Amino acid sequence: MQSQQPSLIELRDVTKVYGSGQAEMQALGGIDLTIERGEFVAVMGPSGSGKSTCMNVLGCLDTPTAGSYRFDGIDVGSLTRDQLALLRRNYLGFVFQGFNLLNRTSALENVELPLIYRGMPAAERREHALNALKVVGLNGWEDHTPGELSGGQQQRVAIARAIVTQPSVLLADEPTGNLDSSRSREIMELLSSFNRDQGITIVMVTHEPDMAAFAKRQIHFLDGLVAHDANNQGHS
Repeated sequence: MQSQQPSLIELRDVTKVYGSGQAEMQALGGIDLTIERGEFVAVMGPSGSGKSTCMNVLGCLDTPTAGSYRFDGIDVGSLTRDQLALLRRNYLGFVFQGFNLLNRTSALENVELPLIYRGMPAAERREHALNALKVVGLNGWEDHTPGELSGGQQQRVAIARAIVTQPSVLLADEPTGNLDSSRSREIMELLSSFNRDQGITIVMVTHEPDMAAFAKRQIHFLDGLVAHDANNQGHS
């Protein structure tokens, strides 16, 4: 066992350019960012500031044009497509603003989906999915389809699906964007509990200061660069 673990996430001089020639657009202008295990980070900034591009890089959904990304000491840029898929499947959980649930499929089956990709046997899969739904407070709602659930309940299903694989990092992109203030607070308290009680590292993009206040650290992007990075006193 190593005496000192590497940082969980390290971006060094990462740039991302889309297009070429006259149509070239620089989304990230050379950012340095380190996130340690167990942090809860809110990423903020206006539209076009680079925050979503950064999240896509962190989630291995996009690759930097230049610079390096190390995840738990591993050079992500050196991984094959299959290895990247394994990294996403085994270490990362994703929560999106639009929930991204399968409409004709029960809550339980939606949560089981990542475990199917892992090849987990059906009985074990069901047990894990039931437990994840219980953790997010959806006991008794397992057989309901998304259309039979409120927005807040749908987002809870999406969070259960993200945590059922026990990821090291939860990447949440505007997780409360489609919810009213009361449901938003419930979701943020749920995410905070995962961070506090299970040590899950959370990186969340949000444009809402009230939601960012739940995080222990706030990073503000502007024009493809980190403009401000400060620890937060946390939510009262």
